[in-house]
Amino acid sequence: MKLLVRNLDRSITEEELKNLFQKYGTVQSCDLVMDKNSGQSKGFGFIEIPKVGHAKAALKNLNNTTVGGSKIRVKKVDPDGSQNP
Repeated sequence: MKLLVRNLDRSITEEELKNLFQKYGTVQSCDLVMDKNSGQSKGFGFIEIPKVGHAKAALKNLNNTTVGGSKIRVKKVDPDGSQNP
């Protein structure tokens, strides 16, 4: 299952983001979206967790939690690329 993580602190690294989600299961991929000009995070990224149960646990437990001073939002991304609330 693919998850969209929004409102990330701009200083978070891809490794830190991955570690946050690995508490709930194996992370297949972690992509922090970076600004091409500044090289800094744009404040959102995508996490892929292959086991649906693990992904749902991560979504439930991490959505609206504070990470690095920012209250993050986690949503499921449908296979067609759209987001579910």
